[in-house]
Amino acid sequence: MIGVLIVTHGPLGENLIDAVAHVLGSKPKSIEALDVSSKAEPGDVESAIINRMKALDNGKGVLVLTDIYGATPSNCVCRSLEPGHAAGVTGVNLPMLLKIMTYRKLPLGQLAAMAAAGGQEGISIISQDMCNATTGH
Repeated sequence: MIGVLIVTHGPLGENLIDAVAHVLGSKPKSIEALDVSSKAEPGDVESAIINRMKALDNGKGVLVLTDIYGATPSNCVCRSLEPGHAAGVTGVNLPMLLKIMTYRKLPLGQLAAMAAAGGQEGISIISQDMCNATTGH
C-alpha cells in the first residue's frame, strides 16, 4: 500500500485526516500530516518531509500532498521528492483523499493521477438542481 503524507499550512493536514477517519469510520493506515507553521525554516521542513517519507514507504512509494502550489510546504516537497519513490500533488482536499484511500493499491504514478482527478471532480458550484437532488426540496 502506498504511504500518504500531507504537508500543509498549519493544522489543515491533520484536520483532513480526521475528516477522512470520520467518513471511513477509522483512520487509514500509513497516512500522516506534517503541519508547517509560519515560523518554520524550509531546511527543517525538508528534513521532516524526507524522514516522514522514509517512514511511510513500504517499498511501494509515497504520495505527498500539499495545499497551495508555490507556497512553502509545496516548495519544500518539490525539493524533497525522489522520482520513482515519491510523487506530489497539490490542492489537497477531502474528495482527493477519499479517492486516494479507495485506490491506494494502484502504482504510484496512477494514484497521483487519480488523486488529481478526484480533487478536481470534488469541486462544483452548488446549483438549485443539485440541492433538489440531494435534499428532495
